Amino acid sequence: MGPPLRNYLAKQSEKSIRVFCLGNGWPGGCGKAQRFPCGETCARKRQRKDQRERLAMSVSMLSTFVKPMHPEGRKFVAIAAAITVALFLLWEPLGWIGTGLTIWVYYFFRDPPRVTPAREGLMISPADGVVSLLQPAVPPAELGLGDQPMTRVSVFMSVFNCHVNRLPLAGRITKVAYHKGLFLNASLDKASLDNERNGLAVETASGQRYGVVQIAGLVARRILCFVKEGDTLATGDRFGLIRFGSRLDIYLPEGVQPLVCIGQTMIAGETVIADLTGSEPARTGEVR
Repeated sequence: MGPPLRNYLAKQSEKSIRVFCLGNGWPGGCGKAQRFPCGETCARKRQRKDQRERLAMSVSMLSTFVKPMHPEGRKFVAIAAAITVALFLLWEPLGWIGTGLTIWVYYFFRDPPRVTPAREGLMISPADGVVSLLQPAVPPAELGLGDQPMTRVSVFMSVFNCHVNRLPLAGRITKVAYHKGLFLNASLDKASLDNERNGLAVETASGQRYGVVQIAGLVARRILCFVKEGDTLATGDRFGLIRFGSRLDIYLPEGVQPLVCIGQTMIAGETVIADLTGSEPARTGEVR
């Protein structure tokens, strides 16, 4: 072995260090000799891995509270933030109240992704909230669904629920009908007829028809609908939004039984409310 080769090997040896991972200082020690470049020890590698895992856990926890915001909410958050700055200039305690209000406005307009069941025939809840009414009712005349009672599932949304509305079942929008009205408490039965509302009639691929109606409430004063007649949507697609508390009514196709109970909590785009292909009878439940 000539001098040039010996010098080269010596330099390479200086850049490495042989260590033994004995396993008594770090979990998962292998007990074997290991060589790492630049003198990095097994302990240092383990430490860096632990740091990466802690960072990933922090990001995961943050995503639990920080959700995407619907574009409709941007201007409201900007207005609330501007008011908050002015309140801080006037008096700091007022500024902190404004900060809380700004966070609530952002939270109201949150639009988190949802995991929608993909099996054919499943109808999912169009809104977050609680099932407040479950009974036969004649759908609004403007939807053209006939004058015979259909099973109606009403989901009441409080000001703390996510207010982005999703289509219960894939189909073509055959009718979009807006009706002016009052702003009674949306949890009341008569709100279906007396309150301001916007309804959709939907025809599925199998030819079945159902209705979904956005109803304004005591606080809600603005119904937004993002679709038009002739549009075809998939199950769980976003079709509208109601600002600041409201209700959604779903009129199930003829012969379809509801799979939810009064008082049950709904998650828009995820909770199954009916199965068009199933034969299960209407469900009953009890508070525990």
